[in-house]
Amino acid sequence: MPKVGMEPLRRDALIRACIAEIGEAGSLSVTVGRIAARAGVSPALAHHYFGSKDRILLAAMRHILREFGLTVRLGLAGANDPEARVRAIVRASFSPEQFSRECIASWLAFYVLAQTSPEAARLLRVYAERLDSNLVHGLRPLVGESDARRIAQGLASMIDGFYIRCALQDRAPDGAGAEAAVNDYLDLCLAREHAA
Repeated sequence: MPKVGMEPLRRDALIRACIAEIGEAGSLSVTVGRIAARAGVSPALAHHYFGSKDRILLAAMRHILREFGLTVRLGLAGANDPEARVRAIVRASFSPEQFSRECIASWLAFYVLAQTSPEAARLLRVYAERLDSNLVHGLRPLVGESDARRIAQGLASMIDGFYIRCALQDRAPDGAGAEAAVNDYLDLCLAREHAA
């Protein structure tokens, strides 16, 4: 007889195990069996809850995106002007929870999955559109609409680029360094716009 109330706990354990396994492997070359073993459940139960490894990864990415959203909201709550809002988004992108080896590997696996999975592609589009919208909202009062869109595109590209570069390099993630580099780009853009 199933234990009442265990499903949410087991689902959460499987999601966290998926992130950890992908982080350890550095790719999607993990099995449902390995994920299940790390979570302390049977592979059959993992398949029962999610159906496939791709669906576990999608659930893991939803978890990562929820955590990112919470970090962004907390940062925005303390931002008292448009520029501070943009910098809060950059800071959230490279927070220790987000810019960890496990999350970085999960993002890379997610980018790959989005090339073949319509559901993953849709989730990636939602993330990208939300990031763009938040950046443009902060930049618009500083530089106007068209420049805000251009600068937001550059900032988002740099954020994604640091995740990809970190995934391909064999060293610990340097969130502070990545944040500083993205903020340097923002400083240059704002200085150029104010000088014009």
